[in-house]
Amino acid sequence: MKKSIVVGLHIGFWLCYLVLTIVLVVLSLRGEDNNAIVDETTERVLYFTVIPSVICYYLFYFLVFPKIREKKFVLTIAYALLFAIGASIIGNLLIYIFLGLESLTEREESMMVGIVFSFFVCLATGMVALITKGFITWYEELKLKEELKQKNHEMEMALVKSQLDPHFLFNTLNNIDILILKDATEASKYLNKLSDIMRFMLFETKADKILLSKEIEYIEKYIALQKIRTANSSYVNFGITGSPNGKTIAPMVFLPFIENAFKHTTNKKLDNAITIHIAVHKEIVKFECKNKFNPNRKVRHENSGLGNTLIEKRLNLLYREKHTLEVEKGKEEYCVRLTIIQ
Repeated sequence: MKKSIVVGLHIGFWLCYLVLTIVLVVLSLRGEDNNAIVDETTERVLYFTVIPSVICYYLFYFLVFPKIREKKFVLTIAYALLFAIGASIIGNLLIYIFLGLESLTEREESMMVGIVFSFFVCLATGMVALITKGFITWYEELKLKEELKQKNHEMEMALVKSQLDPHFLFNTLNNIDILILKDATEASKYLNKLSDIMRFMLFETKADKILLSKEIEYIEKYIALQKIRTANSSYVNFGITGSPNGKTIAPMVFLPFIENAFKHTTNKKLDNAITIHIAVHKEIVKFECKNKFNPNRKVRHENSGLGNTLIEKRLNLLYREKHTLEVEKGKEEYCVRLTIIQ
């Protein structure tokens, strides 16, 4: 929600509050000719209701509402009562400071009624603050879901282009075709891997979350297909630490970085030309992908694959404030580090 609209909601509430307060004061003083009583009543309303209400409203807005979100209901009630009582006491202190001790002691019964009245007004104002904050939060989450749905649609279209990249498909099929003449059994295994990859990309990536083990399995098959094109068994170094069992992740989060690594690494005779590592911790998954490249080689700009901007936007939507992405480009090495908080 735009900041101007949020500010407008607050201003609108306080205008309504002040108008209602003024109307009640006017009705209660109707027919009263003593100006001193009118002034004292007005000041009492200001100190007993308006100022404590402002205090309570923003304490509930900024401190109580987060406890509700965290489902700490006992603490929520404790905070609400504490803030309402505290605001009522502040109202009494203001009367003592500005109207004098006599205003508190000369009508003790009236004072207690005022404190109780102030307490319930503060609670009511706090409830309005919770409703306002709840509405703003609901609207922002709704907009975020709509934006995520739209971005996911854009991502699906981009992924189709990336996943069905003719260069990757034609090269893989061509390599498998050549391998059939040498080792039909091995070629059949690679063909099954390609089939699994296509099935994964076309169907399983539609889910919001998939098992991390499934994502890793897909990456392993993708790497195996890429390695058909070289006799260097040390061309790619892929490692995993920790157990991915039970962990989930958004589909196709790591693959765009791996695709880019293969795309920009041309010397397949180098050992560890591409190094990929996934570390699984209790609440964190760390991904690192390094690839060596030739700085003198001219980079071809292709339409296939995902751009960094789109990748970053998707990460921000999927893992807002729950991820860090670091990109380092050296003279001959490119490194991407992605940390995701589960």
